[in-house]
Amino acid sequence: MKRSFYTQRALQDFTLALGVCIWATAGTAWAQDGAPEIGATPSAPNFEASSIDAPLPAQTTLAPLDVDTLAPSDDAIVSSATTPSVETKVVAQPATQVDAITPQSVAPPEHPIVVAKDRAVEFLVQGGPSIWAIAALSVATLALILWKTWRYILIGAWSRKTSNRAVQMWESGRTTTALEIVSRRRGFRSRLTTAAMRARLNLPDDSAREETSRIAKRLLGQASGGLRALELIATIAPLLGLLGTVLGMISAFQALQEAGSKADPALLAGGIWEALLTTAAGMAVAIPASAALTWFEAVIDALRQDLEDLSARIFIAPLPQETQRPQAMAPQHDQVAAE
Repeated sequence: MKRSFYTQRALQDFTLALGVCIWATAGTAWAQDGAPEIGATPSAPNFEASSIDAPLPAQTTLAPLDVDTLAPSDDAIVSSATTPSVETKVVAQPATQVDAITPQSVAPPEHPIVVAKDRAVEFLVQGGPSIWAIAALSVATLALILWKTWRYILIGAWSRKTSNRAVQMWESGRTTTALEIVSRRRGFRSRLTTAAMRARLNLPDDSAREETSRIAKRLLGQASGGLRALELIATIAPLLGLLGTVLGMISAFQALQEAGSKADPALLAGGIWEALLTTAAGMAVAIPASAALTWFEAVIDALRQDLEDLSARIFIAPLPQETQRPQAMAPQHDQVAAE
């Protein structure tokens, strides 16, 4: 019985010594190949011990590890080493693009009025003295067109209803009503109608016709004011442009002659197009002036025809019996008018 006990105790000690050797060998190999990943829990071997009371060495707390599975491979190390550099490049590229489109690097657009002003100044500088004269004519043309249009509105150049209604009343025999309709009107047609009716009532026929003709001519002269200036501008503006072109061509050929054998065709071309600017400017002023002149003359012609028609209708219509002048008083009135 004692022999069997000692024999079992010897086998237990031998098994324990063999386990310690195996644990020591595994720990040495693990330390040489590298540490496992953080968070991995080693698994302890499951071997039977014959007695719980037998003390174990400190090495028994370590579990055997699979070095091949826990150690990181060379590809993983390379990929982990190169990944941060790739991410840095991807992040740096948008930063460069943002810097390229920042508001500080892009100039703000200029105001259209400022751009137009700069172009106008450059145009005047390149055109020379002729372009300055044409610019003055353009301002005068615009002022005349606006003034004449406003003037025609005030004189009732396009208003015909009031005077036609008054003449219709006159032709029907209601002279007092006809005078009341047009006596307070400021239009040229109403003023002529009023003057013709009063002359017909107070003067002989010959004197009344002369007085009506005189007033009509004065009104037409007032309506024609300023048209001669437009006609003059429409005539001399192209001539000024042509003069500026000739002067510019002379300057261009002089510069070409001074260059001698080193003459540049671009120099001649630049001088020519700068000289042609004055011609274009002169035509740009003359065309609106001529068109406005034609339109104003058409308005005056229509006004003249209406004045003639109104005065003729007033003198053709017979006077009522109570308003007829005595024949004996006609020569005396004519004699007074002659004096």
